[in-house]
Amino acid sequence: MISKKLTTLLNKQINLEFYSSNLYLQMRSWCDANSLDGCGRFLQQHADEEMQHMNRLFNYVNEAGSMALIGAIDEPRSDYKNVQEVFEATFEHECQITKEINMLVKAAYDEADFSTFNFLQWYVAEQHEEEHLIGSILDKIKMIGIEGKGLYFIDKEIGGIADNRPEEPPAP
Repeated sequence: MISKKLTTLLNKQINLEFYSSNLYLQMRSWCDANSLDGCGRFLQQHADEEMQHMNRLFNYVNEAGSMALIGAIDEPRSDYKNVQEVFEATFEHECQITKEINMLVKAAYDEADFSTFNFLQWYVAEQHEEEHLIGSILDKIKMIGIEGKGLYFIDKEIGGIADNRPEEPPAP
């Protein structure tokens, strides 16, 4: 059974993943409203993945003999001035999630809960991939630019990334 402290921290992470899904879904809506279909597809995939991350945590907490709890989920931001700001906010959010995961991993290690520590290693690797992916998208945005036809090429490039991403397996 997971300690009360770790259960609280895992439940916090469940809700952060739920918020992440809502955030990316809201960003998708912004992209759709601005005719950025490729970016919208990418962000929809991201929203779906975050929900899978939430479900994976939810199942783990319940299977480990504790109780997963869904708390209030904050309303995500919906106003962006351009697509670069959308992906800068995405990168900033992923960096914050990485910090939260790292704190959770440390707590599991400090409590010698090696089952939870081992379970969380998937999230550590996932966050590395997420930061790298979003960082590379920001690099492309800066390289191509968002003025004139640049915006078209950015949307096409990010849509291509979405079309070629392997599907994440569902949460156990």
